[in-house]
Amino acid sequence: MTNRERKKKMALLRRKQRSRAKIFGTGERPRLQVFRSLKYISAQIIDDTHGHTLIAAHVKQLQTEGSRTQQAEALGKLIAKKAQTKQIRKVVFDRSGYKFHGRVKAFALGARAGGLEF
Repeated sequence: MTNRERKKKMALLRRKQRSRAKIFGTGERPRLQVFRSLKYISAQIIDDTHGHTLIAAHVKQLQTEGSRTQQAEALGKLIAKKAQTKQIRKVVFDRSGYKFHGRVKAFALGARAGGLEF
């Protein structure tokens, strides 16, 4: 790992820790956390007071094809659908230090279109 890559990774980790210090999910308004890798995207809804993952979804669960941005939007709709089966309407969005751009933004728009409020 080069010095430039190490700096980028450490900056992402610092942003993630800084946002996690401020964002906390409760039972009535859990935290919607998103993870993005180079190839996939996954998300989970977490109740931080009890430390339980309520709902989890991954792009591999989808049967859709298309660009990674389109898959992220479909994943947002899937997790919103799963959340509504558990009577979850409002969440706190945790983008994990990633910019609100591209796949993260498409995921958020898909979740909002599916009925989640954040």
